Amino acid sequence: MTVSTTHCCARISVTAALVAFWFVLCAAGTALAAQSSGIEIRSASFTGGEEGYTLNADLDIMLTPVLEDALNKGVPLYFVLEFDVERSRWYWFNEKIVNTRQQIRLSYNTLTRQYRAGAGALHQNFPSLAEALTFISKVRRREELETGALKRDSTFTGAVRMRLDITQLPKPFQVNALGSRDWNLASEWYRWTITP
Repeated sequence: MTVSTTHCCARISVTAALVAFWFVLCAAGTALAAQSSGIEIRSASFTGGEEGYTLNADLDIMLTPVLEDALNKGVPLYFVLEFDVERSRWYWFNEKIVNTRQQIRLSYNTLTRQYRAGAGALHQNFPSLAEALTFISKVRRREELETGALKRDSTFTGAVRMRLDITQLPKPFQVNALGSRDWNLASEWYRWTITP
């Protein structure tokens, strides 16, 4: 009788351990799924050269399954890249040197089965979504500044972020996007010090 009770208890503790392990795996899977979508800025810089100043930024962009499904059904996605440079002043509000917004469009053509990404009149086609997102994720953009706008004896703060512009979605999708994490994709502001 004692032997069977010990055997039974051993079986229960093994089962409890397996159930606990399963819950830990589920929690980890949920956390990974939450981290697998969104926009994260890995690095950014604003450098001057002979042809002017250039914004360089590297991002990670992962669409939610809902956004990817909508894109593959023909709904174009519009992203906005926001970039600011300002000089802090102790006696007044910060001085804005650069304040630009660039719209980037991502779409899918069901006839050609290609993704199309671009800004303004410049577009490029890609055979896969991963390649299109990689293209969008590497920002190399020249900024026109007045001569002497970045004074050498001053320190400036650069800030960049990217977000999905839900106001560009078709009206029925805008209603669904309100308050939904599946539709709201945005990075945090990435800030750094610029010393000309």
